[in-house]
Amino acid sequence: MKYSPSISIIIPTLNEEKLISQTISQFTAEIKEKFNIELIISDGGSKDKTLNLLNRVVDSVITVKPGEFQNISAGRNAGVGQANGDLLYFFNADTFIQDIEEFFKKTVSSFKDRKILACTCNIKVFPNEAIFKDRVFHSFYNNYVRMLNSLGMGMGRGECHIIRKDVFLHVKGYNESLSAGEDYDLFRRIRKLGKIKFLKNLTVYESPRRYRKFGYRKVIGDWTRNSLSVLFKNRSVSKVWEAVR
Repeated sequence: MKYSPSISIIIPTLNEEKLISQTISQFTAEIKEKFNIELIISDGGSKDKTLNLLNRVVDSVITVKPGEFQNISAGRNAGVGQANGDLLYFFNADTFIQDIEEFFKKTVSSFKDRKILACTCNIKVFPNEAIFKDRVFHSFYNNYVRMLNSLGMGMGRGECHIIRKDVFLHVKGYNESLSAGEDYDLFRRIRKLGKIKFLKNLTVYESPRRYRKFGYRKVIGDWTRNSLSVLFKNRSVSKVWEAVR
């Protein structure tokens, strides 16, 4: 039996040949049919083998014109332009879901409450790569995100944004002028219209690549500066968010 409403998964990519196969492989034909899913890849101009690694589970591939620059906000918004689902699921190209059937069952069920406009969940580092620092930081940060949503401020990391499509369109999507903090900005605007649910029993995983390259001190510092700038000045401090591959 197919679940309703239908789901559009949107994944922005840029030179993701190392991880994209693992990411899309979790959305099997069986999972897609059971939960009425379409999978959309929005590529920002990959120069590696990313596009060659996309297989039949991908329903739509959107690419920028050669030489054109596209940040992650524009990539996600472009994906929505091809989306047919009532619910939009935004993942990054390194996002992997802990228990995929449970994930879709619980997220879809959450939207039976019409007051819920968006959802997010725990984000942790791939279990086989996690070290003590990763566990400590993500335990704290997941609770921090949960607390902000409970307090009515709105918060969600771009690794997992789940939003009603009509709400996304109403708030005009991701702010393409922001090179960083666009995920926080979107959920902050959505929270002004209704509730955001933090699903504490669900987890998605991410690669630790950014933490390994820059270290937690720099990553946290960059997040904090950009978030505060978005909150008070409606612009990001970072002019470009450096990709780590």
